[in-house]
Amino acid sequence: MSFTSDEVNFLVYRYLQESGFFHAAYVFGIESHISQSNINGALVPPAALLSIIQKGLQYTEAEISIGEDGSERLIDSLSLIDAVMPDVVASRQQQNQQQKTVVKTELPSTNGDEGTAGENMDVDNSVEIPLNKATILRGHESEVFICAWNPTTDLLASGSGDSTARIWNMDNTTSPNQLVLRHCIQKGGTEVPSNKDVTSLDWNCDGTLLATGSYDGYARIWMTDGRLASTLGQHKGPIFALKWNKKGNYILSAGVDKTTIIWDASSGHCTQQFAFHSAPALDVDWQSNTSFASCSTDQCIHVCQLGQDKPIKSFQGHTNEVNAIKWDPQGNLLASCSDDMTLKIWSMRQDSCVHDLQAHSKEIYTIKWSPTGPGTNNPSMNLILASASFDSTVRLWDVDRGACIHTLTKHSEPVYSVAFSPDGKFLASGSFDKCVHIWSTQSGQLVHSYKGTGGIFEVCWNSRGDKVGASASDGSVFVLDLRK
Repeated sequence: MSFTSDEVNFLVYRYLQESGFFHAAYVFGIESHISQSNINGALVPPAALLSIIQKGLQYTEAEISIGEDGSERLIDSLSLIDAVMPDVVASRQQQNQQQKTVVKTELPSTNGDEGTAGENMDVDNSVEIPLNKATILRGHESEVFICAWNPTTDLLASGSGDSTARIWNMDNTTSPNQLVLRHCIQKGGTEVPSNKDVTSLDWNCDGTLLATGSYDGYARIWMTDGRLASTLGQHKGPIFALKWNKKGNYILSAGVDKTTIIWDASSGHCTQQFAFHSAPALDVDWQSNTSFASCSTDQCIHVCQLGQDKPIKSFQGHTNEVNAIKWDPQGNLLASCSDDMTLKIWSMRQDSCVHDLQAHSKEIYTIKWSPTGPGTNNPSMNLILASASFDSTVRLWDVDRGACIHTLTKHSEPVYSVAFSPDGKFLASGSFDKCVHIWSTQSGQLVHSYKGTGGIFEVCWNSRGDKVGASASDGSVFVLDLRK
């Protein structure tokens, strides 16, 4: 049995129509030249695409559950995403087998006080975080893509596909209260829920304001009591990233409309819009209070300065979309990571990259620099970079040498998020295997582990470094308390 791209396009077109995505179907029909295909639509039954996918899933399930020797293996029922990632399913099966055989040797000790921050966070035989150290926050009605701690208090913000952000007060962990920040749009003179994902959020440096970015095309500024302070509307289409500058007078955003915008935070007005990318802008990061870098699916990175009408520097070298960029704490070096499986280090002093770090075997989703300077694990300013990849590993890099120091391999599915503790001694990682792992950055040892109920999109540390927040695909948000 074979199929042509025309046939695939027609089934997708029909699916879009049947699902009520009329505008998308219309645009897709024009771009894929549906009218010129010689398929008789009258003969194609309703829900044809879904029934073919369903059959494909059943076939894939059968294929995976029959071993090479003809024996039958037990597998969980496959999701559609599982079916296109057979290697992940295989590794999960292997892991399940291993867990069944080693579960007796790895039961956590029952004294329940393993976890703690700072000096007392000793590596012990039991790394599992006991249930009484985890607070699960329920309220979101859809996957929770992002979470971020307030820099001065134990308020945790989360953003979800249910078109809300929430602020959870974790000062009282026995009954944390939540504020619901509903993202609404004007329709016919009334406010209605936007029904669009909240994709990004960032607190200003003193923790008095929270900015959110949404697929509805608006950025919004909220107060800590949940009131909406201002709505920033200039992007045409979804916003993918937004960040406050250190001073707190500007917000920077990146959108599907290929532009980046600097907003005046006090007035909510667009100060300057930059249109140098030829495809959606995926991430932005401030270098100083008035200069920043942006990256895009167009494989380019631009460094722009407020008041300049052209980029002051452009970096090219990635061969696929650039997912994330981060300036080091001093703003001297820029790290970037890409679907081309590499991360690169750039300097304003040269055009080509300083380091081209190739070790991951799949897309690299995000990167983070370790904190440096007084009070951290790193007073000598020896720069460490962490990278999280769809190859299920996290790597720690010594950027001065351009060498990989540790490869952290306990995850079994794509790793979406990494975060350093404020003192730089620990790294938290979150993966679609539902686990949050906490590692020693010095030794690369696994120190703590917690398994949640959904794939982890984001992990973050509070400012004291004694709590880790995480947000998940099943709508849950949870907080791990690492104090003794």
